[in-house]
Amino acid sequence: MSPAPRNTDPAPETAPKRPDPARRSERSRQAVLGATRELVSEVGYAKLSIEAIAARAGVGKQTIYRWWRSKGTVVFDAFLALSEEAGGVVLPDTGDIEADLKAVLRATVAEFADPAFEAPIRALNLEIAGDPELAAQYRERLAAPVDEAKRERLRSAQRAGQIRADADLDLALELLYAPLYQRWLLRTGPLTGEYADALVEHVLRALRP
Repeated sequence: MSPAPRNTDPAPETAPKRPDPARRSERSRQAVLGATRELVSEVGYAKLSIEAIAARAGVGKQTIYRWWRSKGTVVFDAFLALSEEAGGVVLPDTGDIEADLKAVLRATVAEFADPAFEAPIRALNLEIAGDPELAAQYRERLAAPVDEAKRERLRSAQRAGQIRADADLDLALELLYAPLYQRWLLRTGPLTGEYADALVEHVLRALRP
């Protein structure tokens, strides 16, 4: 009996891997956000352009317009991503509301002094002033979660008897942050740790039982 014929067909070739479009899109998105932060710090918001962002990120303009409707919305997402990378909002709770608020406001002062944060924040404020839709996004996606974290720390102080039970916490936050924000926005004076401490001390005098 003759031996069975051997299969001489070549082994099937492994199909080449196709690039993952989702991964490629995310790389492009991160490149755009990074380029936006860099350019805002380098040239300022007024001179920032979609063309410059696209060139720095290595993508086409249409790629940017597919995800964002305007320069302002790109800046907003660039800043939001930076905030998320920093770990979001975590307020200390050592049991001492005065020490914790001073630490938080000092960190805010330092953040405003950091060009990586300060430039996109200032640019974002300019855009929000004339764009109600962007202002709504800012309140929903960034301001609201941050404010709720701050309110929860004040509630903890209320439960501990360090703040009056009937204190208006929304107004308390405005008293704490509005003077600091105005000084930064209008450049009316230096932002220092001592200034942050003084704000906390004055506000707590009104809030303590």
